[in-house]
Amino acid sequence: MKSTMLAGTAGLVLMTFSGSAVAQENDSAQDVANQPAGGLNTIVVTARRSAETLQDVPVAVTALSGDFIDRQNISEPTDVPQFAPNLTVEQQPSSLSAATIYIRGIGNQEPSAVSEQGVGIYLDGVYLARSAGAVFDLIDLERIEVLRGPQGTLFGRNTIGGALQFISKKPADSMGVTAKAGYGRFNEWYVKGRLDTGYIVGDSIKASISAQHREGDGYVNNTLVSSAKDPGALKANSVAVGIEGDFGDLTINYNFDWDKRDGTPGFFQIVATTPLFADYFSQSASYGGAPFLSSPVRQGTVQQAGFIDRSGDYRYTSKTKVQGHALTITYDPMPELTIKSITGYRKFFQDTILNLSGNGELLGQVVDFSSPTLVSVQPISPYTGNNAPQKQWQISQELQFLGKSGDFSYLVGTYIFHEKASEYNRQALTIVTPVAGLPFLGFPQSVADGIAALNPGLETVGVNAAPVQAFGGKSDSIAVFGQLTWKPAALNDRLEVTGGLRYTADDKQVYLAGDVNPVQRGRVSYDNVSWLASLSYEVFDDVMVYGRVSTGYRSGGINPRTNIINTFAPEKATAYEVGLKSEMLNHRLRLNLAGYVTDYNDLQVQQFAAGTGGATSLIVNAGKVRLSGFEAELTALPFTGFQIDASVGYVNTNYKTFLFRDPGTNTVIDVADQARPLYTPKWSTHIGAEYSVPVGDALVRLRGDYSYRGKFYFNALDNTAPFNEQIVSPSSDKVKARLSVEDIKLGAGKLDLGIWGDNLLNQKRLASAIDFGALGFAGAMFQKPISYGVDARITF
Repeated sequence: MKSTMLAGTAGLVLMTFSGSAVAQENDSAQDVANQPAGGLNTIVVTARRSAETLQDVPVAVTALSGDFIDRQNISEPTDVPQFAPNLTVEQQPSSLSAATIYIRGIGNQEPSAVSEQGVGIYLDGVYLARSAGAVFDLIDLERIEVLRGPQGTLFGRNTIGGALQFISKKPADSMGVTAKAGYGRFNEWYVKGRLDTGYIVGDSIKASISAQHREGDGYVNNTLVSSAKDPGALKANSVAVGIEGDFGDLTINYNFDWDKRDGTPGFFQIVATTPLFADYFSQSASYGGAPFLSSPVRQGTVQQAGFIDRSGDYRYTSKTKVQGHALTITYDPMPELTIKSITGYRKFFQDTILNLSGNGELLGQVVDFSSPTLVSVQPISPYTGNNAPQKQWQISQELQFLGKSGDFSYLVGTYIFHEKASEYNRQALTIVTPVAGLPFLGFPQSVADGIAALNPGLETVGVNAAPVQAFGGKSDSIAVFGQLTWKPAALNDRLEVTGGLRYTADDKQVYLAGDVNPVQRGRVSYDNVSWLASLSYEVFDDVMVYGRVSTGYRSGGINPRTNIINTFAPEKATAYEVGLKSEMLNHRLRLNLAGYVTDYNDLQVQQFAAGTGGATSLIVNAGKVRLSGFEAELTALPFTGFQIDASVGYVNTNYKTFLFRDPGTNTVIDVADQARPLYTPKWSTHIGAEYSVPVGDALVRLRGDYSYRGKFYFNALDNTAPFNEQIVSPSSDKVKARLSVEDIKLGAGKLDLGIWGDNLLNQKRLASAIDFGALGFAGAMFQKPISYGVDARITF
């Protein structure tokens, strides 16, 4: 399959450069009947903070339309990468709402409440500061935009890799009702509806409200609980409200979103261990405990223990709440000037049971000073806990001035952001050690000698630990930015020259509590100037070439995962990009290409710091890497009703420096030749084909999609992650298909019926993994097995 994919990719690239194929239309599932003059639809994006057509903006962008999102049942951000090259979005283990997001090799996998992202996430123009709340139900979106490369000038800090924009559907001019329901494998079902009021106050004010309930049983059977609490089980409720007021020169848009989730995160199973770890935990059954499970193969029936939460309840499930408000006010005092204000408020709450052991109630021999033998049989656990509460709230205000004067257009703005976040994480784990090794964990030699004497033949023992990690802080950021574009009329608007600058000042305060006594407090401040220069030229009608240099940065901060104030500086990136955007054959072929080289400096990496107090994990700016690659996206309409769309992405990662402090020698060495790219496959491809044909008054639509993603790593260095090679996410092929009958007349309404299948090859790749290193094991969460279902939508 892999060789077939590579051959197909090579052919695709050759077709791309020969001009016999065209770019993917990113809202690829548009109705053929709505295509202008039988050609591809015009796609409008806001990649430069104002509405422009996709083919006119000199930025590498993938856009998915609302109709396509609905038909493909794209319900979460994790569903997007199949259709966008060089994008990775993976749900993190033990969480219902946390995501790891990378674009072109840049991102962040740290889910803490004070860690900054590497890819900015925006909902209706409002920045979502924490990746811990990035997975939520997407209902009634107008489109999704994936912006690749640093977006530091217009979008600000933490868009060093790129940005994801989610844009809600605006209220309709006329009253209407849409309802949709679906049912699938694992007893998954959902119902959702939308009401558009139409204009309710003259022709000025209109509104919409959407709601969805989604639930399903888990896709791994935990024999200790009911199917409604199996790993992967979920109950989610979402509400979205939109209000628009049009008062001539003044337009007001208000958006509200609310998402509440209760469920059990996907099953996290142990896939690799040390012999010492396996031998110790495998004795559980002999003491009357659960049998120990460790396997590199995805499991279907398991035992997974729960945990006593902060309220004293024994629990298996987790819960999250995400809520947001966005108020956008647009005023046009004159035809040449628009003033826009974007005010945002968001908050997030999470209470998570950290099911990271993949086993039932295990028993083992542990150190116990209340026992006459200094050892007793007690419950043991590789790792579990309760992260609660994890919470965050933020408020932001952006003011933009967009204008035009002669051949020049400009955007000038200011941005203010304030945030507070905190996390309280109660953990439970068992450290496995030879009895003779107890002094290395801080026990007196007399304890090791006593246990050996009182327990003849006992070679290995456990030490139960219950660390508490608590931290929090606040963040303030202010920015001023501007962008100027010159498009001379003397050249028939074919040439465009753009320059932009953004100055940002950040201030962060963090406290470390829990087991840190006394409480440690730290404060850091940074500033940055990001800039952009781009040049584009329309060499022929509907054929534009461009070049751009853009910069961005990811804010520095204070490491929450240690017991001292460990500060680190911002990361910085400079990207050089050239591209082509074109449409040919009377708008029946579209081809978009982008090639880039990104210099990524001051990479924030974890290091070991050896000392008399043992070893702790620090974050230092020890990395420098050059990322290079390309994306090609094409769409073809060979004949009426038939469409082919495809994309290919390539990322090459070349570490220039990767400094590592050897914990054994306490010396710093450069291990750039050993470092691995994180969450970044070298190749990602997609090809989709769709055929639509009228049958009477209805439309029959058949669509199939195939995507390939190469293998990728979860850890940069094997010497800090001993199981790194055993938890590689392998290359995978994903196939999904859908058959629908649409626009069936039903009285005054229309009915759509569909049947679909996903992961039809039943791929068993690792979606996320953690190497616990010194604890002696590594675990992983596998992607969801093959699924299928039916759905129906009615519109009035």
